[in-house]
Amino acid sequence: MVILILAVAFIAATLYAVLPSPRQISSPSLRQVALTTLQVLDTEKALTETVFKETTDQAWIDLQIALSATLPPNIIYNLTAYDLVQIGNIVTYSKFHTITNSKGGTGTYSEAASYLVTSTNVTFTIAPQKISGTLYILNCSDANGWWITGYTSQSLAADLRNLLSPYFNTTVMVQNTAQLGSLLNGNKISSLPHENVAKAVILNTFGEAVPIPSSYADMYYQDSYARYCYELGKRTNQYNWTWVSIVGYPFYYVSNIVKLSASQNSWGIYGMVDVGPAGLNSFLRGLDVENYPSYSYNGAWITGSPGVVYFSAGASYYSNYYGIYPSPYQTATRTLPSWIQGTYHTTAMASVFNPVSGWYAAATFKHTGTGALTAIGLTRIPDIRVTALALLMYYRPTLYKSKLTLTSGERPTQRLVVLQLSQQGGS
Repeated sequence: MVILILAVAFIAATLYAVLPSPRQISSPSLRQVALTTLQVLDTEKALTETVFKETTDQAWIDLQIALSATLPPNIIYNLTAYDLVQIGNIVTYSKFHTITNSKGGTGTYSEAASYLVTSTNVTFTIAPQKISGTLYILNCSDANGWWITGYTSQSLAADLRNLLSPYFNTTVMVQNTAQLGSLLNGNKISSLPHENVAKAVILNTFGEAVPIPSSYADMYYQDSYARYCYELGKRTNQYNWTWVSIVGYPFYYVSNIVKLSASQNSWGIYGMVDVGPAGLNSFLRGLDVENYPSYSYNGAWITGSPGVVYFSAGASYYSNYYGIYPSPYQTATRTLPSWIQGTYHTTAMASVFNPVSGWYAAATFKHTGTGALTAIGLTRIPDIRVTALALLMYYRPTLYKSKLTLTSGERPTQRLVVLQLSQQGGS
């Protein structure tokens, strides 16, 4: 009885089941074949150059030969190019030319893919708005960096120049600590016509260290060089600079491999002196223009370690806008606290990552008077894309996009190509 029931069930299932045709389960989609064919032809420059030529041009015959050679012999194709005509907000398509191998035969079914091509002599440009002020990048050959594991300050300086120089009228590489000393004294250090010390961006590529000119090392050694960091903050306010620290605890060390050649940072890096947390505290006091007679050495550690931080909504938007894509979540161990806003009269702006319990991993703290500090408090290795994104989010230069079109009366700049495929034989 059981065998009889199973046999009846099997026969019924066989009679009423609808199975796909062998072609549908063994062959690739004709739409995929059509799109791949168009992409291959365009890669070989056979498509774009042809569809903008006159219909009597030999290139159309060559394109038809290429199609026949590319597709299997049992495939019927129709390739049609359409002109795009826009009137107001309405776009219409007008057939320009068709090539086919059909001789009146029909296939079992057909599918099509479309491909938009642009004339080879149409150019698209993106021109960024220029940020007011000069971009100074510290590239000092006579200083060492710290917490920039895997990189040198000079390689980071070159990469940051490539990323950010299109957004500034003038970019100046500060090649040694002597040039930095001249800059701190308000002097131009290049012959470039648009260099301007005021309202500049000073980008420190040395991580937790900062280069120190010999003259400043002579003046401030008695304060463990914290006074030098105070002067950096004071100059930042005086000249309305934006000082940028790319990773870690800002101003933790000072470096000059000639003047401080006998000193090391307790990790075996010579030409460097440990200032400690007093460096950042002193910078902030200088930025807030505290008078030096009331200044006192403060070695309190003030940064925090919130761990993993995530992109803010603004960072997600501007990452796409400027085409700079760091990881949207990173580890932060040297973040600035929110309370420095009240203590040092600053405002946290353009935060790349959402604050965590009052800790800002990558933000610009703008003083209520003049000057600002951009601090990237992530753990090493430095991700300079975060630095670039933080600066661009703060200044927000506009990208002007334009298409250089052809003159009146010339051929259309864009055409839509549709390739329809059909398969012969079978049912």
